[in-house]
Amino acid sequence: MTPPEHHRGNAPHTSIHALRRLELTIVRRLDGLMQGSYQGFLPGPGSEFGDSRGYVPGEDDIRRMDWAVTARTTVPHVRDLIADRELETWALADLSPSMDFGTSGMEKRDLVVAAVGAIGFLSGRIGNRFGAYVLHDEYIHRMPARGGRPALYGLLHSLTEAPRGRIVADAPDLAEAIEVLASARRRRGLRVVVSDFLDAAPTLDAGLEKPWERPIRRLAAHHQVLAVEVIDPRELELPAVGLVNLTDPESGRSRQVHLTPRIRRAYAEAAAAQRDANQVALRRCGVAHLVLRTDRDWVVDIAQFVLRQRRMAHVTHRPPRSGATR
Repeated sequence: MTPPEHHRGNAPHTSIHALRRLELTIVRRLDGLMQGSYQGFLPGPGSEFGDSRGYVPGEDDIRRMDWAVTARTTVPHVRDLIADRELETWALADLSPSMDFGTSGMEKRDLVVAAVGAIGFLSGRIGNRFGAYVLHDEYIHRMPARGGRPALYGLLHSLTEAPRGRIVADAPDLAEAIEVLASARRRRGLRVVVSDFLDAAPTLDAGLEKPWERPIRRLAAHHQVLAVEVIDPRELELPAVGLVNLTDPESGRSRQVHLTPRIRRAYAEAAAAQRDANQVALRRCGVAHLVLRTDRDWVVDIAQFVLRQRRMAHVTHRPPRSGATR
């Protein structure tokens, strides 16, 4: 359940001006933080040659030696590999009622728009087409993959202007939406799931399979997958405010609770266990996991995530050192 602080934040995205500001934030700040040209949101081993750099003995593969630059400079150089560029990127945006919540300057649905916008703007700069599925009310809406800024603006505008989620009987859940995403597009590419990953019947046992776990594994069998988990701090820890009315946004059920220190401690422990279970489940699925919080600078979190992925890709695909055991 979520606490009663249920309001629109101070960062609404309700106009073209706001979307342009979002684009400038993404392009300018991410470019500066990541320090270099975009090589893919989740870099893979790559097949295209990029820039030359100095050869590092024992670390670089001599098969990537750039002989022309080496001869010209008399210093050994190698060519870096640029990650393969996909023709289409698809995102699943969760706009279920639990996303209409925020206590730290923005709501979770604002972070959904920010995450989808970041991936869309960055992938669009290298010519990718971008499409989305939107989980909202009783429907899973499909927005066709298109290239260019006007199409992306239209997609983001639809997300920002979507009405608040309604409580609908037998509404599709996240697992069903991921199944639709997995079955609808066969061409390999990047697939992004942006959600809070909250289940109707949550389990705290990390060993138990999540309802959405099998669909994500199926999706990851054919595509590169990024799971973006959106969190508000009040979902992790309750304030010391005494008597409050807690409401489940997905079912509408309410309950009055006196927030004693014991209850607040038990809630925090259960919330941490639930998030840990999500992390373990996503690791079992073999997908990348990015956490965004409404009380943090999401641009910095995205940039740090991309840099970590690039470093991990560089280490993973580095040839073994001579004499290293296998």
